[in-house]
Amino acid sequence: MSAALVLLNCSVTFRNVWPTLSIRPTSEISLELAIVLVLLAVLKGRGKFVSLNFVRGLSIIWSFLIVGRYIEITTRSLYGRDVNVYWDFRHVPSVGAMFATVADPWLVIIGVGGAILVPFVVYFASFWAFTQIVNSVSRPGSRAGLAAVGTAVLLVFGFAQLGGRVADGVRFADPVSPAYARESFEFVYEMTGAGVAALGDGPNIDSSLVNVAGADVFVVFMESYGAVSWQEPALSEPLVTSRRNLEADIRETGRDVVSAMVESTTFGGESWLAHISLLSGTEVRDDRTNVRLMAQNRDTLVKLFGRNDYRTVAIVPGLLVSWPEGAFYGFDDIYDYERLGYTGPPFGWWSINDQYALAHVDSVEISPRERNPRFVFFSTISTHAPFTPTPPYQEDWTRVLSAHPYDEVELHEAWSDQPDWLNLGPSYVKALRYSYSMIGGYLRFRAERDLVMILVGDHQPPALVSGEAASWNVPVHIVSSREALLDRFRANGFGNGLAPNDVAVARMDSLLLILLDAFGSR
Repeated sequence: MSAALVLLNCSVTFRNVWPTLSIRPTSEISLELAIVLVLLAVLKGRGKFVSLNFVRGLSIIWSFLIVGRYIEITTRSLYGRDVNVYWDFRHVPSVGAMFATVADPWLVIIGVGGAILVPFVVYFASFWAFTQIVNSVSRPGSRAGLAAVGTAVLLVFGFAQLGGRVADGVRFADPVSPAYARESFEFVYEMTGAGVAALGDGPNIDSSLVNVAGADVFVVFMESYGAVSWQEPALSEPLVTSRRNLEADIRETGRDVVSAMVESTTFGGESWLAHISLLSGTEVRDDRTNVRLMAQNRDTLVKLFGRNDYRTVAIVPGLLVSWPEGAFYGFDDIYDYERLGYTGPPFGWWSINDQYALAHVDSVEISPRERNPRFVFFSTISTHAPFTPTPPYQEDWTRVLSAHPYDEVELHEAWSDQPDWLNLGPSYVKALRYSYSMIGGYLRFRAERDLVMILVGDHQPPALVSGEAASWNVPVHIVSSREALLDRFRANGFGNGLAPNDVAVARMDSLLLILLDAFGSR
């Protein structure tokens, strides 16, 4: 019986081994197990028959608790946020397909095999353990002992919740069942439409745009570009040269740059939450709020530029499926993966790379001189985890669109670079170098053009790179030759140069208000 108790307790109190998918046992105590012990003792004490089907049902419930515990702690550890099964589940096929493409085939086989086998192992182990306990509570002495243990655990937990002091070695694991209760509530809440009604009104999105009038305005969300790339020496020091080169690209093309930190509304993934927060000026930290917001007719930064005779386009090379929700933003045109028509060498799950995407849209939208100014939203993908293979940067932007954009030696070197899943830092650095080179190269390629470029990180890289307890801050850089525009950003806390201060000047949604102020009077 002791082995059964230890097994059941460990099965819902384990913790994640950061930064992996592995787990480790702890000495924490499970409240759910204490409740089950008291329940079984009461049932047997009143002469109730505990059937085999009851034990089977209890084992199935316990298996769900184990799976829920694993999902919860792993998501918190790797992505730095809580899981929401209702909204996150729809992304599982896409994430699974991505890792099946970029991971080692043997890891994929092991992962699929484990996903099939583990639930059966968990169930049968739980069934064995509960069978041992049910047999024990049939004996009066054992029943009294188990009831006393379960009751004592519940009393000590209640005492601690009321502010009482308990022994240092006594720690309780977060119960898993409330998470399931929360998800059930969220389902009902969303289905009734109460979530949409509770969202509230958005900000007034208006600006004269006098400080950007006539310029092509780019909002470039750099995937996984987080504060850690500036603050962690192991990442920042290898990037010194790349950043110095980017500053030279900016200065030598007659432009200047100001920078700051902002707090993103997401961490480690779900880039679209940062996108919609900035473009709508509404704080969106989860997919619940995201869907609620898109269900409404809201004003956006995109629509503002559209009202002022700008042609508004989105470059989303990572978009592989239809995106009817894109109508919410008000883009005139959306260049997704299919629309971009990439036929070059593949790089990772999306195969396409950022330089090609930008070059393609440039040739169609930016290159012609006789046209309305453009507002371009660009969500990059080449710095997406696992950050490899990193595409080579092609200095000849016209060659990027050709059938042979790279030399064979460059391709072989890029394709040979496999991710180290336990140390993604070096791969992350290489991916950022590519992004810096691409941005700087484009500024040189269009050196004669009046461009306003807003470079902003969507979120920190996953905790595999960022580390534990990392902030949610991301850099934002404003590149332009218009001093009046840059002065407005300076007045709002931005500093000169590419290096941002550590303290965030705004949250992602309130950054929109700073942009509107800088663009012109509101």
